[in-house]
Amino acid sequence: MLKITIIAGARPNFMKIAPIIKAIEKARKEGEAIDFRLVHTGQHYDKKMSGSFFEQLGIPEPHANLEAGGGSQAEQTANIMVRFEKELLENPSDVVLVVGDVTSTMACSITAKKLNIEVVHVEAGIRSGDLSMPEEINRMVTDSITDHFFTTSEIANENLRKAGIEEDRIHFVGNTMIDTLLANQERLVNPKIKVAGENLEKGEYLVLTLHRPANVDEEEKLKEMMQAIIDGSGNLPVIFPVHPRTAKILKNLGIEHKNLHYVEPLSYLEFNYLVKYAKAVVTDSGGITEETTVMGVPCMTLRDNTERPETITLGTNELVGTDPKSLQPYLEKLMAGNWKKGREIPLWDGKTAERIIERLLYLYQRSEILI
Repeated sequence: MLKITIIAGARPNFMKIAPIIKAIEKARKEGEAIDFRLVHTGQHYDKKMSGSFFEQLGIPEPHANLEAGGGSQAEQTANIMVRFEKELLENPSDVVLVVGDVTSTMACSITAKKLNIEVVHVEAGIRSGDLSMPEEINRMVTDSITDHFFTTSEIANENLRKAGIEEDRIHFVGNTMIDTLLANQERLVNPKIKVAGENLEKGEYLVLTLHRPANVDEEEKLKEMMQAIIDGSGNLPVIFPVHPRTAKILKNLGIEHKNLHYVEPLSYLEFNYLVKYAKAVVTDSGGITEETTVMGVPCMTLRDNTERPETITLGTNELVGTDPKSLQPYLEKLMAGNWKKGREIPLWDGKTAERIIERLLYLYQRSEILI
């Protein structure tokens, strides 16, 4: 029996592991000797992660919640490692599967390897080249001790090759986040946001998300960026699902406009409904650029680098930068109807999780682990 411990530390991680769990359950029904234990590190507390959240995405409640909580980067890493070590000693595993690039990804990988447990990293090999991002450190450390690398793109494969990783440890499988998105296209939920008493019209509004400290912590820069977005959006409503921390900063700055509409953070199904029917998305998130590319929605990324360059070379995303003055020409291009058309990205087809489980069964059912 192949026993896999699956790690999730923050809400986006659960979107990535949902299809993996479904693929394990499918394989088990087909007679494969495979089982899993889902561990939530509790890295982020999210009030929206209730029973209904797991039910919506078809994810079982975690078998364990380590409740590692917040604190500084070092405190959080240490808390996760101490608690996950205890979890693994009490519930032995053949393989620890980590996803993405949050602190839990790195901390649990280190803990597993120190207990001589194999680590597989889903979404391995992506790089921004920006060492000021905590996520970049998490990616690099995790990939330095990973046993098998499951990748989303040929660019990620090449990053790993350059780091000296052997070809037989790199497995190009696609993107599990897209598995979740495609599986839920018919289940998206209209958040029923009204502007001036009227429902939003398809293609007649913009969606904005901002959360990175580089964009929201520098007050003058944030003010300039918000003004650039308002000025360039014409008369279109700008719908901004805003994090409470960012909301407080915006309130202190007094940033208000008749076309700017702050809304509460939305559920996964609601947010992607909003994105699907938007004219465009303006964001500093990496994951959203993947979803806009698959849904064919124009996207402008307010960052100076990206770990997902395929969303630019093949998709609907453009890297605008963090200078507010850089945004205007992109908004003008959008309003003129001249935005580029995206192309299909290889293996972003909704079958990534099945490929991962097939590969894991091949790798570990022939190894000495199970003898």
